[in-house]
Amino acid sequence: MASLKVLNPFDQSVVCDWTMDTPKTLAAKLGSAEKAYQKWHRLSLDERIRQVREGLKRFRASGAETARQITQQMGKPLAQSEREVETFFERAEYMVSIAKDTLSPEILPHKEGFLRRIEHRPLGIVLNLAAWNYPLLIPVNVIVPALLAGNAVLLKHSAMTPLCGQAFEKAFGHLDVPGLVTAISATHEDTARLMKDPRITYVAFTGSVEGGRKMAQQTAAQLIDVGLELGGKDPAYVAEDADLDFAVANIVDGACYNAGQSCCSVERVYVHRRHYDAFLQRAQGVMTAYRLGDPLKSETTMGPLAQRAALPRLEARVAKARAQGARVLCGGKRLPKSRGNFFPPTLVADVPQAASLMQEESFGPILPVRAVAGDDEALALMNDSSMGLTASVWTQDPARADRLAGALEFGTVYQNRCDYLDPALPWSGARQSGQGSTLSRFGFYALTRRQSIHFRQNKKGAC
Repeated sequence: MASLKVLNPFDQSVVCDWTMDTPKTLAAKLGSAEKAYQKWHRLSLDERIRQVREGLKRFRASGAETARQITQQMGKPLAQSEREVETFFERAEYMVSIAKDTLSPEILPHKEGFLRRIEHRPLGIVLNLAAWNYPLLIPVNVIVPALLAGNAVLLKHSAMTPLCGQAFEKAFGHLDVPGLVTAISATHEDTARLMKDPRITYVAFTGSVEGGRKMAQQTAAQLIDVGLELGGKDPAYVAEDADLDFAVANIVDGACYNAGQSCCSVERVYVHRRHYDAFLQRAQGVMTAYRLGDPLKSETTMGPLAQRAALPRLEARVAKARAQGARVLCGGKRLPKSRGNFFPPTLVADVPQAASLMQEESFGPILPVRAVAGDDEALALMNDSSMGLTASVWTQDPARADRLAGALEFGTVYQNRCDYLDPALPWSGARQSGQGSTLSRFGFYALTRRQSIHFRQNKKGAC
């Protein structure tokens, strides 16, 4: 059997050795998931809710250990990993709270002689391909609603965070119906073969735009749906009437939290000319105050990047922007002589709109900034992207925010907030940032099919 080593991005030590699944073990796990589904979807919704709550209790019992494992596997500061655990429960418990209303049959208005209702039926086995950057929050968006709806789940977690896949299996895979959530580790080739099995009825993928294209092609061949949560190049606009101190603090946090490794990190900023110089000065002060170091220590406010290969890519992108006329005010290069994958917070001013730093997802703690004359210019530049996940408008005028939101081509538009998911709202992208939705009641709809119940209760009249 093939194996992989998971390396700690702080010191390159081996966190764990992981055995990859073979076609034979994948077939066995798929068979187990099918048996689980056949039992699980026949249970009442109330019983499924009860058992999912039991799984959440099990997850909470190991929450501290799971948070530490997140930090060791992908490098985020322990305090952020602990916050991820808590946010996991916030999302899961919200989805549990709306399951009854969302998944119960919809009874249509009375029609003489007929019974009509709409049922929300499960799909079967959901294949969840989860990413490493938020190794609990990305899969929980799918797994908990999938289970509540009556599905079983095969979870292929990133090869960088396999222990998180095991955490889900331990919590939910051994309830009264065993095999409901099964962690798998497979090559791209074996995963593609798995997706061809007719027992796989839905695929949820989080990753790159290119990876999303491949998923869409493969699932189209099988005539099954796919949910795609892909990249982002999320803009922020600091309007003329913005509270500047508040905007700077939150935008910098939105760019640097989790070392910028989030699809909804702030990746480009357009600042009204009135505030431009002050924004840069204050942002530089905030960014140079980050403390990089051992992510298990409380004083560390930014850990290493999860992938060592990201360091030269980010350096090259900053250097290219500089060559195009941008000014690098802080950061821009990896920490010298460090075993860790450290890239410091980087502030880049006067970045041309055509620069890759403004057009391509960085996935690192880089904040490119340019001045704009006002709302119209900001709107045009914000929409000048192939991606459309989130955008934020920093203004004290709700009417301005609402007017801009109506013209912004993004799945989520914030006013005076960024880099946050509210589980009551659908999480979705526009353009190349993905398709489908997770969270909210719409997250259940993607994981179910509608069945129309149309019963004639007497034999009078025509068909």
